[in-house]
Amino acid sequence: MTVSGVRNRPIVLAIFLIITGVIGLWASFQLMIEKIHVLQNPDAVLSCDFSLVLQCAVNLESSQGAVFGFPNPVIGLVAFMAPVVVGAAILAGARFNSWFWALFNAGIAGAFAFCLWLAYQSIFNLGTLCPWCMVVWSVTIPMFWAVTLRNLKVGVIPAPRRLRKAAAAAYSWVPVITLAGYIIIAIVAQVRLDVLSYL
Repeated sequence: MTVSGVRNRPIVLAIFLIITGVIGLWASFQLMIEKIHVLQNPDAVLSCDFSLVLQCAVNLESSQGAVFGFPNPVIGLVAFMAPVVVGAAILAGARFNSWFWALFNAGIAGAFAFCLWLAYQSIFNLGTLCPWCMVVWSVTIPMFWAVTLRNLKVGVIPAPRRLRKAAAAAYSWVPVITLAGYIIIAIVAQVRLDVLSYL
């Protein structure tokens, strides 16, 4: 592997995918454990139940917590393996074709949309914030922006040159874009649920 070859590989992105993927896996695992506790004992007090607003039980027992007929954490346990494997493969020297990056991006975009929908359901319909769910949201949001902006920048996603240049400029601002997303969700949750009064 030449030095230029190493430079052309998205090493930082690969490390980021591994870290966020592992965090997402851990949060999904914790949610699955809590779901098992509820199934074993419907009256159990879960370790992630801190108050009327900050809790997992309501989310896990709701229809939104099993959108496809099985607990949502199962999706996380499967889906978060993908960024970990992709990141590890890149570090090992793998190079993926554009079609692979496009499919990977589509999967992450789906996860991003699903998380936004779940956040909406939590805040506006269930009236709770699930701590482990929020961990999943917190890694999915930056993962979406990092992969999408990277793919726009390098031309994986067909786009006008001006948009590609804008994506290239925004790529280094992913932490700021992510923080802005966190703040928006936090403000909406505070206005809707008055979260701070339950801390």
